[in-house]
Amino acid sequence: MATLLRKIGLIRLHNRDTEDPKHHHNHRGGGGGQQSASLRGKGGGKSGGHKQQQQQQQQQQQHPGGAGDASPGPGKGKSKRAAELAARDKQPQPAAGRRGRRAPGAPGAGGGRQGGAGPAVAAAAAGGSLVPAARQQHCTQVRSRRLMKELQDIARLSDRFISVELVNESLFDWNVKLHQVDKDSVLWQDMKETNTEFILLNLTFPDNFPFSPPFMRVLSPRLENGYVLDGGAICMELLTPRGWSSAYTVEAVMRQFAASLVKGQGRICRKAGKSKKSFSRKEAEATFKSLVKTHEKYGWVTPPVSDG
Repeated sequence: MATLLRKIGLIRLHNRDTEDPKHHHNHRGGGGGQQSASLRGKGGGKSGGHKQQQQQQQQQQQHPGGAGDASPGPGKGKSKRAAELAARDKQPQPAAGRRGRRAPGAPGAGGGRQGGAGPAVAAAAAGGSLVPAARQQHCTQVRSRRLMKELQDIARLSDRFISVELVNESLFDWNVKLHQVDKDSVLWQDMKETNTEFILLNLTFPDNFPFSPPFMRVLSPRLENGYVLDGGAICMELLTPRGWSSAYTVEAVMRQFAASLVKGQGRICRKAGKSKKSFSRKEAEATFKSLVKTHEKYGWVTPPVSDG
């Protein structure tokens, strides 16, 4: 047996030694080429796989969650669809919120405008309540400053034409004493004969004075004619809103009144019983409103007797 094995080994060695060297070399070279080619293929495959991994990593960094979409699987399609639905739901939410704020419970563009105007209207209503208060305060300041100046000017009059007393210490309610009228008039004679030292008038100043006229009426004595009407109301155009100017002062108004008394031939009433009856404010206000309405209809001319 050993002898047989040695023979077989000798035969193999003989065949190897007698083999063509070129063929043997080519065979070895081809094997090496195949081996190198396979090695290159493996190396290229490795390098290509490495590049693919880098590209996938970059895609994952740029688009998170994209790697899951690139490789399909049983749950990947559902996750992609869910992501699309979530993205679509997120986009219209701000617009829907705006519509809801503009028109809560009311569809349509018109309802949206009404809903959006709601807070603005509420803010305007809240702010509107502050505007009259501020305006009233401003008017009160203007009126007070003007009347204080009027009192100072009257106190400095040298001829003592008029004097002022505040009613209940109110700056906006005056009793004014007219001490002088034309000394050549019958009214002046009546004052001397009846020992009347002055004609007493009442002036009340509205909130928007001096841009509106004061309400002025005669208190005593009881006068006839001279454009003095029932209740002591005075028929003078400059005491109406149409004839008034903020430039008029109390002194100027009183001088105009004294002139109209004389022009209208005013007299002190001496009739028994009637001369004792005092004028009332309510009657004066009603008479003044009536005469203003009449003069607005006919102008400041003598109206027909039928209109009073």
